[in-house]
Amino acid sequence: MRQSEYFIPTLKELASETQIPSHQMLLRAGMVRQIGAGIFSFLPLGYKVVKKIMEILREEIDGIGGQEFLLPALNPIEIWEQTNRVEAMGDVMFHIKNRDGLVLAPTHEEIITVHARQHVKSYRDMPQIWYQIQTKFRNEPRPKSGILRGRQFIMKDSYSLDSSFEALDISYDKHFEAYKRIFDRCGLEYFIVGASSGAMGGRQSQEFMVESDAGEDVCAVCDCGYAANTEVATSDVGTVGRAFEGEAMEEFATPNAKTINDLKEQFELPEDRLAKSVVYMIDSKPVLILMRGNDELNEAKLESVFGTNNLRPADTDELPEITGANAGSIGPVNLKTKIQIVADNRLLDAGGMVSGANKDGFHFKNIDFKRDCKIDAYHDLRSVVPGEKCSKCGEPLRVVKAIELGHIFKLGTKYSEALGATFLNSEGKENPIVMGSYGIGVERVLACFIEHNYDDNGIVWNKALSPYHVHLIGLNIQKFENLKEGCEKIYNELSALGFEVLYDDRNESPGVKFNDADLLGLPLQLVVGKKSFENGNVELKNRATGERDIVPVEELVAKVQEYFAD
Repeated sequence: MRQSEYFIPTLKELASETQIPSHQMLLRAGMVRQIGAGIFSFLPLGYKVVKKIMEILREEIDGIGGQEFLLPALNPIEIWEQTNRVEAMGDVMFHIKNRDGLVLAPTHEEIITVHARQHVKSYRDMPQIWYQIQTKFRNEPRPKSGILRGRQFIMKDSYSLDSSFEALDISYDKHFEAYKRIFDRCGLEYFIVGASSGAMGGRQSQEFMVESDAGEDVCAVCDCGYAANTEVATSDVGTVGRAFEGEAMEEFATPNAKTINDLKEQFELPEDRLAKSVVYMIDSKPVLILMRGNDELNEAKLESVFGTNNLRPADTDELPEITGANAGSIGPVNLKTKIQIVADNRLLDAGGMVSGANKDGFHFKNIDFKRDCKIDAYHDLRSVVPGEKCSKCGEPLRVVKAIELGHIFKLGTKYSEALGATFLNSEGKENPIVMGSYGIGVERVLACFIEHNYDDNGIVWNKALSPYHVHLIGLNIQKFENLKEGCEKIYNELSALGFEVLYDDRNESPGVKFNDADLLGLPLQLVVGKKSFENGNVELKNRATGERDIVPVEELVAKVQEYFAD
C-alpha cells in the first residue's frame, strides 16, 4: 500500500483524558477515533490489525472443530427473560425504546440455546462447538481506558454442546489449550486464573489475564504459578484460634468506638480478637456476616456461597429493626431477630472474641463462638491481601491489576434447562444439553499487546499482529528519479513474494517519515536514501531493537525473507 494513498491520520498531541498507553498510541497512530463515550471507529490501519487477530481466532477455533455462525445482535427480550438475565444484567443491557420487546445482545448464550433446542435432539448430534466473531453491546456505566472497555465491541464467543459433564470437560479443555495457542501466537504475556462465574452461572470458570496498571481486575499471583482473581483467591492465613480458657462473656461500654480501629486504639485490643459484624440482605432476607478485624468481605465470594447476585448491604434504617443496634454495635449475640449467621473461615470455632452487643454503645468480650452463639456456616469470605502466604507454596502473594483477555465457563445445564433444550440419551431418556461458553475480546487483545509493546516513539509490533510486515521509506524520491525507481522495484518484488509492504512515497521530509515510521511501529523498516542507494545499499532497521544494518540491494529480498522466516 502506498502511504500517499492511505488514510493514516497520525497525531502529535492528544487530549488530556487519554490516560493509558494503548489508548494514546491507537489515537496517535491513526488507528482509531472516538465518537462517543465507549464508542470507537476503527480506521483502516487499526482494522487491519483487528482482522489479523480474528484470523488467528478463526484458525484456532476451527482447529478444535468449531463451526462459525453469525447470530443477530437484536434479540427478543422474552428469550432473555426465560433465563432471568434481564434482571441480572440490569442497566448493562441496551433496550430498544421504539420497538418494545427487543434488546441488543451483550452475549449469546440464550440464542445458541434456542438453536440447540430446535435442532439437537439426540446424543448422536453431539458434541458441537459453535462460535461467532461479532459485535456486542453493553451499557458500561463508566466506559474508559479507550477500547479496553467500550459500549460496542467485537467478541469471539464460542459455545460447546455436550451430552454429559464428562464430555463438557473435554470441550472445555479443548478451548483451554486453544486459548493458550491464540495468546501465544499473538505474542501476549498472560497468566491464567480461577475466577467467579458471576451472572453467567456455571460450575467452573477461568480467566486469561494480562498484568497491567490499566486493568480493572485485581488478581493474586505467586511466582510458583498460583494465580486467581481476588473474587476467588485464597491465602494461607490460618484461623485466629481460641485465646482464653472459658472466661464468661462480659458486656462493656464502647460509646466512642464505631470501628475496628476505634476498638484497637481505645481498648488496646489485638485485631485477631475482634469480629466485625455486617448485615446483608440476600434474596431479601437478612444475613449476619462475621469477619475478622479489618478483613474485607468479598461480595463475589458471598454471591458464590449463596448462589445469587441478589444481595446488598442492609440499609441504615433496617439495622435496628433486624439487630437492635446501629452499625458499629452489631454482633452475633442477643440479636433482636433470629437470622442466619455465617462467618469467615478465619473465625472457625474462635474463642475470646469481641463483637457488638446489639445495643448502641456496647460490645461483648470473651465471646465463644462455640458456646455463646450459633454460627450456621463457615466459608471463605475474605479478600486476600498482598504479602499473605500463597496457599500453594507458602511464599508471599502479589496482588496486581490485570486486564481480562478471555474467559471460559462450564455452564452446565443452566441455560438448557431454562430454555427447554433437551436431547434423548442412549437409553431414550430426556436430558438437558450440557453447555460451555468461551469468550475473547478482540479489541482487548489489540490493546493488551500495545500496553506491553511500545516506547516513547510509538508502537512496537510483532510479526503476527503488525498491520504490515515492512515499512519501505523512500527519501526525497520526488527529486531523484533513480531513488523512486529503486523503491518501486523493491516494493513490487516484496509484494510479489507475499510480503505486506507499506510504502512511504509521500512528499514529506525525512524527519517526518522517520517519526511516523517509529510511531506506526512496523517490524522492519527499509530506508532508501540517496547516498546509500548510489553505493548500491539499503538501510534496514529492526523496530524492536533499534539495530540498523546496511544491506546490498541485491541481497535485500533474501535478508527480508530471512527476517520473517521464523
